[in-house]
Amino acid sequence: MTADALDREGFAAFMLRLRGRGLTDKAILAAFEATPRRSFVPGQWQNHAWSDRMVPIPCGEALEGIDIQAVVIAALDLSSSVRVLEIGAGTGYTAAVMGRLSARVLTLDRYKALVEQARARFEALNITNVIARHADGAHGVPAEGPFDRIISWAAFESLPREFVDQLSSGGVMVAPVGPADGIQTLVRLTKTGSRFEQHDLGTVRLQPMAHGLPSVL
Repeated sequence: MTADALDREGFAAFMLRLRGRGLTDKAILAAFEATPRRSFVPGQWQNHAWSDRMVPIPCGEALEGIDIQAVVIAALDLSSSVRVLEIGAGTGYTAAVMGRLSARVLTLDRYKALVEQARARFEALNITNVIARHADGAHGVPAEGPFDRIISWAAFESLPREFVDQLSSGGVMVAPVGPADGIQTLVRLTKTGSRFEQHDLGTVRLQPMAHGLPSVL
C-alpha cells in the first residue's frame, strides 16, 4: 500500500474513532485533515501516524497518540480570537493544528533540536501564526500572559495553581495531573475569578514535568 493510501485509510479510521467519542466539530476535523501528520512523525513510525499510540521522537521524548491530541484540542474550545500557550512542542504537530484554529500559538520545548525541527515544519507548511521557542515551560511565561488557552503535555504532581494568573478571565487550561510514575488525570481547568473550576476528561500516562534546560540537545 502506498504512503498516500495508508494516510487516507489511517485518517478515515481516526475520523470513525472521533465520531465514536462524540467529537464531530467540523472545524477541528478540517484542521487535522489539513495538517499532514506524516510530516511530523519520525520516518520509521510514519505508517502508524494516525494510530492512537505514542511513538518515540528525538531527545528521548514521545509524540502522543492522535486520539488524545484530538480530545485535548476539542476541550480547549479554540476560536480565531484566542492566544494559546503550549508546553511541550514535541514535533510541532499539535501546535500546527491549533494554529489553524486560533489567532496565535506560542509553543515551548526544553530541547533546542525539537524546536528547530518544529520551526522548519511550520515554515514548510507556511504556518505563520505559530511561534516555537526553546524554553523551560514548567512555570509558563508569566511576562507574556495572559493567554486565553494553555495546554501542557507534561504532568504536574498537583493542580498547577500558579498558572491561574497566566490565563485571561474565563480562560481554559488542559493538563495531566498526578504522579510521575503512575496514572494521571487529564483535567480541564476554567479560570473563574482567582481560582479554577475543574472538569476531569479521563486518565492518561504522560511524562512528568521537567525543570530547567538540558545541557545538550
